[in-house]
Amino acid sequence: MEKSFLILSGQKQDLGKMSLLQILTVTYVGVWPESESFNDDGMGPIPSNWKGHCDTKDGVKCNKKLIGAKYFSKGFEASGTAFNSSDISARDRDGHGTHTLSTAGGRFVPGANLFGSANGTAKGGAPNARVASYKVCWSGCTDADILAGFDAAIHDGVDIINLSLSTRPAPYAEDSISIGSFHATSSGIVVVASAGNQGDGEGGRVRNGAPWMLTVGAGTIDRNFTSDAVLGNKKTIKGSLSFNTNTLPAKKYYPLIYALDAKAANASSDDAQSCTEGSLKPSKVKGKIVYCARSFSFDIHKSFAVAQAGGVGVIFAKSELSDKVEPHFIPTSAISEEDGERILSYINSTKSPKAYISGGTVYGKAAAPAPVVATFSSTGPSRITPEILKPDILAPGVNILAAYVQNKGPASGVEDHRHVPFTILFGTSMAAPHVAGIAGLLKALHPEWSPSAIKSAIMTTARTRDNVGKPIFAEENFKASPFEYGSGHIMPNRAMDPGLVYDLSTKDYLNFLCSLGNNKTEMSVFDKSYKCPSTSISLLNFNYPTITISDLLDNVTVTRTLKNVGTPGVYKARVQVPKGFSIVVDPISLKFDKMYQEKSFKVTIKRNGEDNFGVGRLIWSDGDHFVRSPITIF
Repeated sequence: MEKSFLILSGQKQDLGKMSLLQILTVTYVGVWPESESFNDDGMGPIPSNWKGHCDTKDGVKCNKKLIGAKYFSKGFEASGTAFNSSDISARDRDGHGTHTLSTAGGRFVPGANLFGSANGTAKGGAPNARVASYKVCWSGCTDADILAGFDAAIHDGVDIINLSLSTRPAPYAEDSISIGSFHATSSGIVVVASAGNQGDGEGGRVRNGAPWMLTVGAGTIDRNFTSDAVLGNKKTIKGSLSFNTNTLPAKKYYPLIYALDAKAANASSDDAQSCTEGSLKPSKVKGKIVYCARSFSFDIHKSFAVAQAGGVGVIFAKSELSDKVEPHFIPTSAISEEDGERILSYINSTKSPKAYISGGTVYGKAAAPAPVVATFSSTGPSRITPEILKPDILAPGVNILAAYVQNKGPASGVEDHRHVPFTILFGTSMAAPHVAGIAGLLKALHPEWSPSAIKSAIMTTARTRDNVGKPIFAEENFKASPFEYGSGHIMPNRAMDPGLVYDLSTKDYLNFLCSLGNNKTEMSVFDKSYKCPSTSISLLNFNYPTITISDLLDNVTVTRTLKNVGTPGVYKARVQVPKGFSIVVDPISLKFDKMYQEKSFKVTIKRNGEDNFGVGRLIWSDGDHFVRSPITIF
């Protein structure tokens, strides 16, 4: 049995000796139980307090690793949506659930890769954790099924919920995810949720914005898949990313042809130059690399069309290059439109144009900068409560290798008969389980910590600089802000020993809901017996690990409370003040004499100029620990 270790304060912690957890994934599509990521080799008996089980329909079998697999479909079936009743089971037939669950808690699997790319040992964030799957969505999701999934998970005794699922932002009392996650958090369960894939737009697109959830945005990682086009004139065109880049022999040139010159007789010129399926003449394409012009068809369709026609490689132009890759059918290189014109010029000016595609997997500084906030990652401020900074944290969510289903190929939108045990996906759905796994390790190391303490530890130890020491940027090439990355990029080892935490109780969350003006009926979905205080509650003083001020006219004072979860010591405050504002912390130092002692402080923010937007940071430090909180004014 392989073991996992964590380096903490210079000492190696054996995670195999910690209490084993149950990590829940609530996703669209269940689990593929036969995946090697869920093998139970060397695992001991299932904990006696576990109340879950495996719904065995469709051949789903559990073991000592995968200890639960349930499905909830009554709400969907009652909705009147047409469906195949034989598909109703806990089995994953899409890949999303298996990928996210293995990312959170998959076992060690040597030799994992996708078509030779990203080769190595796969493992989840908490590889020795027990895992369970609760399938609540089908071709759509209903509130009834989502809430039933939450109820079952709470009853069964899970410790961590990974929620790679989101719905449109709605008032918390009307949002099934907010309601279900509130009851889970109140039961001591850490709920980690994806921020959504709606991108930036005009801002305010972040999903899962309730403060009791740990909301995760997606960033890139320090691993890329290069795919360059090398022309017969020895010119190298730097290409964007693609799998299957190593199958063409290095420096062996192949004939290069423009797709329009290989147009099938019954195809339009637009379809041919875009390399749409059936638009190319096989006799002209066979054994050649095809250059395709820009189009609005999906990239994967181009490589499929060229492969179907007998081509050996594809080069295509894009208006915007991206770090996100697809499992192409033949070696593929995506290049800029400007470089596309260079290739066309080469083809038109050369008697026998030729090229080869050269690529591979690169790591570390060769893949810098990383992380970069993904274009698709939904950003704040929250539309429901802009006073709460969302997302909370940034985590790896681009080109993530994890387990996959065996009933379909890795390419979507085309006929793909390839079956792979692992695939690479991107989305905030892929980012959230990274954090869920880390939350599981924290829960194992500190079982006495509340969900909000675990959340605070993750947020206040995050990093806002990339792997070359520069501020984190967004894929659109602008300097990112907390509205893109929250508190920063997750740093697991730091989170194990945060020093201080901002703690919150169920009562605090109920008072938060009271401060929003929820009436008795609305409050009853969270707690039927709770009565809101007669005195007004300031949302500004909600003890969140971040400070967010909207519509600041002159000045405002907020109160926060820190709890010591480390050694005794004196923490001093340091403030990074944004231009156009002044910030005063009172007191400037806090002395903690014992574990779990709490101390409060005030932060006064004053507007000095015409600036409406500012980003600063408050850092409490005893010299060993650095407790960071972003200050966002907008």
